[in-house]
Amino acid sequence: MARHRSAVPDTSGASGKDILDLANANNVRFLRLQFTDILGVNKNVEVPASQFEKALAGDIMFDGSSIEGFVRIEESDMLLAPDFGTFQIFPWGDEKSRVARVICDINTPDGEPFAGDPRGVLKKVIARAAKLGYTMNAGMEAEFFMFKPRPDEEPSTVTHDVGSYFDLAPADLGEDARRAIVDVLERMGFEVEAAHHEVAHGQHEIDFRYAEALKTADNIATFRFVVKYVAQTFGLTASFMPKPIFGQNGSGMHTHQSLFRGKENAFWDKTAEWELSSTALHYIGGLLRHARGFTAITNPLVNSYKRLVPGYEAPVNVAWSMRNRSPMIRIPDRRGAGTRIELRIPDPAANPYLALAVQLAAGLDGIATNADPREPVNTNIWEMSHRERRRLRIDDLPHNLEEACNELEKDSVITDALGEHIANHFLAAKRQEWQEYITQVSPWELDNYLAKY
Repeated sequence: MARHRSAVPDTSGASGKDILDLANANNVRFLRLQFTDILGVNKNVEVPASQFEKALAGDIMFDGSSIEGFVRIEESDMLLAPDFGTFQIFPWGDEKSRVARVICDINTPDGEPFAGDPRGVLKKVIARAAKLGYTMNAGMEAEFFMFKPRPDEEPSTVTHDVGSYFDLAPADLGEDARRAIVDVLERMGFEVEAAHHEVAHGQHEIDFRYAEALKTADNIATFRFVVKYVAQTFGLTASFMPKPIFGQNGSGMHTHQSLFRGKENAFWDKTAEWELSSTALHYIGGLLRHARGFTAITNPLVNSYKRLVPGYEAPVNVAWSMRNRSPMIRIPDRRGAGTRIELRIPDPAANPYLALAVQLAAGLDGIATNADPREPVNTNIWEMSHRERRRLRIDDLPHNLEEACNELEKDSVITDALGEHIANHFLAAKRQEWQEYITQVSPWELDNYLAKY
């Protein structure tokens, strides 16, 4: 993989002409117009240099009927509107024929924002927060696995190591691949704070600096692409599937979040109990109130609910705590400008735009309605009896995708944040996924029933 050590250009505030000049100066031959579908899968339309001016003017059209959850075939034409601030040149390949990307919003042919664009959904909730004087900062910790492919090159769950939390080589044989991923991310402007082996065999985490919510979602979309690309160059398959191996910890995407008013952290109050402001407590109350409603978005796969089970460090209960990691919300120790809330439910299969949108919408509703956060739970919920959990009003998170979809449909705050188009198409896709799953005959059923009955 050829690598280039050019400085990452700052394209914030750039014009289309600025991007065109930058592309020409860096021998960019192809430009990927990147977006995500409702399910969070990265998509792109690639254009050659002869079409750059048209692309940067937002005049490239694509067939929306072929994208999951977008539009009916009779209204299929969609326009890609590039966000110039996301322009990046990929730090690999032929220096004389470079490839770049720019993340796009989706517009209808008349230039209006498309209701089915996940990035547009997040921008709307961010705008709602801005009207109240808030800016959301977020950091998402997306864990992932790297596996060896089978001899026929098909994916497998054979791990490349037997490492555990923070292990070093030779136990962690993915160390070189992880280091290469960090190298590429830094070349693309990421401020990587840490990279380490996680608890399960073949499991890794790379943490990068928090940012405003939209940039964080863009970064996660880019991160998932880079991880898969670099792993492949090492002969490994990277997966963000939440629970690929029975009996091992699954992968989460813990989401740290805070609201700022200008340069002041709205979650911090030095004089308050726990140094958490009333804004922070009501925001927590909103997350607690709507957790069951937004879990289908933050944990969108049948497989997601095999991670949300007791015994593997993933939350299963609707509660919050200062240090205890068994509830769904943890408040890290840091205070002052670093005061934040960590939501431990999400997994890395989630669409990052929708996941941040529903969390922010839930928190804003909590602030608007003075939602009751209840008392923090600082004992281990996993060791509590059912009666004790009920006494403390600790609900369970949804146990499967069907239950999560039903809770989403009932939660008007969350469905309103998503908009009718995305809410309906998402629910339809996920209910179909659930039906396909429950009608399959699994190896477990054959092992337990075939000879016995």
